[in-house]
Amino acid sequence: MLRYSALLALAFLVFPVSLSPSPAAARPIVEVAFVLDTTGSMGGLIEGAKRKIWSIATSIIDANPDAEIRMGLVAYRDIGDDYVTKKFDLTSDIQDIYANLLELKARGGGDWPESVNEALHAAVDKLSWSRGGDICRIVFVVGDAPPHMDYAQDMKYPQVLALAKQKDILVNAVQAGGARDTERVWREIAQLGNGRYIPIPQDGGKIVVIETPYDIEIIELQGRINGTVIPYGPQSRQSRIEDKTRQVAAAPRTAASEMASYLNKRTATASAGAIEAVTGEGDLVADVSAGRQKLSSVKEDELPDTLRRLAPAQRQQTIDKNMSERKALTDRMGELVKKRDQYVLEQRKTTPQRTADSFDRAVEETLRAQVKR
Repeated sequence: MLRYSALLALAFLVFPVSLSPSPAAARPIVEVAFVLDTTGSMGGLIEGAKRKIWSIATSIIDANPDAEIRMGLVAYRDIGDDYVTKKFDLTSDIQDIYANLLELKARGGGDWPESVNEALHAAVDKLSWSRGGDICRIVFVVGDAPPHMDYAQDMKYPQVLALAKQKDILVNAVQAGGARDTERVWREIAQLGNGRYIPIPQDGGKIVVIETPYDIEIIELQGRINGTVIPYGPQSRQSRIEDKTRQVAAAPRTAASEMASYLNKRTATASAGAIEAVTGEGDLVADVSAGRQKLSSVKEDELPDTLRRLAPAQRQQTIDKNMSERKALTDRMGELVKKRDQYVLEQRKTTPQRTADSFDRAVEETLRAQVKR
């Protein structure tokens, strides 16, 4: 008769088990999707969301510094408009989500109800939610009008929310304005979605934009950090990376400062060597330095012209030089971001109480509570 130790050894041979945790298990994931009404009455709120998307993303880092953050967006209108839903899948490339958000305009919406059911279903069932236990999945439905309940092809929101519960997705309902018929449905969405009902003014509330004495230097530093980026890969991806490095210069001052603050905090919580200047794939300096890519494995036609002209040894020297410069700049950025955040915190203490119901403050506070939960 085999002894227990022999049986155990045999079990490991037949059913090998990994004793070390996988990277996915070691790092929690926070996924947040916004289901956003983009009809004409939502213009003020949409413009505010464009200005504050970076502070919303930063609030997730503040609540869980170790988390990998993925964000998605479903814009919706109604049948007869330019589109019914427009889906941007969950991604860790927050700059891509920001760029898509900038393209959204408030138009259409002739009758009062909108295609809320179809949009909510798209968010819950069509976005690429991660599977696993250590994942926080959150949806914010943001709108001012109730759903069309007369569209036979739609899965109605109670069924969609039952599906969300199966997938362990929390659904919050953010109501812009004070329409009673919308409030009834939005409260029910929040209740069935195990989320919060969040009433805000029609225009999104007074979104407070706090300029700081550190913004100009932060933006200048981010521009220099972006100068260390080396795009690579297919030409379409290189073009996207180049566009991202121009976003700071093109963004309003406070948005650019908040973007730089997010990127710096993301870098501070990343693994050793992964000092990222942009979000998403395509920066050869970050990918080689972090061990995600080998320079020798990159095809010649996927290198930028500046590297193709160099000998292999000089290429590596260029990457090492850019990384060294980026580290020094990022260290200085970290000091400024701490001062900026402290300044913003002090200024917020004197902010009039009525701004507490603004879209960005309401979302940030909800995220902090739900991510910690």
